[in-house]
Amino acid sequence: MSKRIFKMCPEFEDIMPDEYKELVEKGPYGKGYGVSDLGNFKELIEEHPLCAGCGLALALRLVIASLPVPEETIVVGSTGCSSLLFPQVALHNIHSIFGNQNAVATGLKRAMQLRFPDKEKDVVVIAGDGATADIGLDMVMQSWFRRERLTTIMLDNEAYANTGGQESGMSVEKKVLNMAPTGKKFPKICLPEVAREAGCDYVATVSSANSRRIEKVVRQAVLTAREVGPSYVQIFSPCPTNYKFKSHESVAMAKAREKDGTYSMVEYVSDNARSFLEGLKEEAKHAKRN
Repeated sequence: MSKRIFKMCPEFEDIMPDEYKELVEKGPYGKGYGVSDLGNFKELIEEHPLCAGCGLALALRLVIASLPVPEETIVVGSTGCSSLLFPQVALHNIHSIFGNQNAVATGLKRAMQLRFPDKEKDVVVIAGDGATADIGLDMVMQSWFRRERLTTIMLDNEAYANTGGQESGMSVEKKVLNMAPTGKKFPKICLPEVAREAGCDYVATVSSANSRRIEKVVRQAVLTAREVGPSYVQIFSPCPTNYKFKSHESVAMAKAREKDGTYSMVEYVSDNARSFLEGLKEEAKHAKRN
């Protein structure tokens, strides 16, 4: 996509909303901004309709700020809390039917390769645990089996949060929720291990409290999917509404789960992906020296 598409026609500049003017003048397109630059540029999302203290909203803000090339990125979402937010994101995005987001993303990625053979278009799937690990698991795994060059990002709030707090496959065993009054009866799905065995070249878990790690793993996942093969990132995104804690405690909750090991931070990189990513680091060092 040419960045000229964002420029305003001079004849209409005086009637354009101030928000849009600021996005054109101070937005991240083409500038290589990241999480460490937050506060210094006009973000692609600044406000949202989600609950106060929503870990998912924080995770999405950080993910969007971490995309290597946002102007060449298309996000495919699915039904869930995040779908309420995407209409307010200044980024190309598609809403898919619940669970079929990886199938839609597959067709989109292939179409982009045909339409723009000389340009990389990153296709990133962002969905909750219900759409990724439960209802959409078949289509998610099939895209991994086929080695579709997509990045799949799960916003893991460990519940069906937007429909009343039912347990999901990602809920912790024995956890009591609004609609699981006697506690969940089976363990949390080990989706990072499933992703690794299904052929993902890059797999990582992180929490919404760890902004620098989110930036690192999202960038590496997207770059790996661009050149090597499928990638998967799982982000712990605590839900204060359904898990009944105070909205200002979300970050502390995420940090505590990291510290006590109940939400382990893991990273798997295939040999091909490792070689590719190390090559990028060397190129960056060489460019910096010169």
